[in-house]
Amino acid sequence: MTNTDIFTLAGRHYSSRLLVGTGKYKDFEETRQAIETSGAEIVTVAIRRTNIGQNPGEPNLLDFLPPEKFTILPNTAGCYTADDAVRTLRLARELLDGHKLVKLEVLGDKANLFPNMPETLKAAKTLVDDGFDVMVYCTDDPIQCRMLSDMGCVAVMPLASLIGSGMGIVNPWNLRLIIDQATVPVLVDAGVGTASDAAVAMELGCDAILMNTAIAGARNPVLMASAMKKAVQAGREAYLAGRMPRKYYSADPSSPDQGLLQSVSPQTTSAS
Repeated sequence: MTNTDIFTLAGRHYSSRLLVGTGKYKDFEETRQAIETSGAEIVTVAIRRTNIGQNPGEPNLLDFLPPEKFTILPNTAGCYTADDAVRTLRLARELLDGHKLVKLEVLGDKANLFPNMPETLKAAKTLVDDGFDVMVYCTDDPIQCRMLSDMGCVAVMPLASLIGSGMGIVNPWNLRLIIDQATVPVLVDAGVGTASDAAVAMELGCDAILMNTAIAGARNPVLMASAMKKAVQAGREAYLAGRMPRKYYSADPSSPDQGLLQSVSPQTTSAS
């Protein structure tokens, strides 16, 4: 990925297209090591689960990931209604001194963590009207993604598969439909399990990827963070390069046919 290939989100430019979460690590020190290794510049924080100042007597994530170095992306993980999500992000804005960039997710089921799209759309409208720059975790439905972007959301974040499942991209065709019609950045959110999943998502044309469990749940989170950084870069480069066309039931030799040395049969060789 060249230095000129910049990821732009809500008017701000980033060199990394990998966004990472801060949950599920053994402690804040491992969180810091993994995120620094990943090269991520945007880190997402579950306001309901992680202390960024709302609990003065507890360790503060911002001591390990300072806002001067990282863009903090508050999210509404654990919210099941639009009202709860809006209230949570308004609290985050106060804690982060007027910070506008947020990630909205309104869940519909505690078992599969699938998004509740009616409540998501309701919350998104309220937050956009309230001046937030809203990134939205959503289903891989091209129509609802278009509704969110038309509403004024700064990015849509369709799931690749269920949160924390590690199943990879289960429906690449829907993602391509979303990407092809997109007027805002499209980020895969949820379901990435390993580096090859990240590369495929970027090869499809996604603008970036957000992941948490794929790194934090690895046997060696810091090493996996390094792998994910490289996979995102490689997938992006492959997308920009443009893959060769698929040729079903047809082979095409790598080397030219012209100018080949012709073998000479012994029977046709004249005696000296």
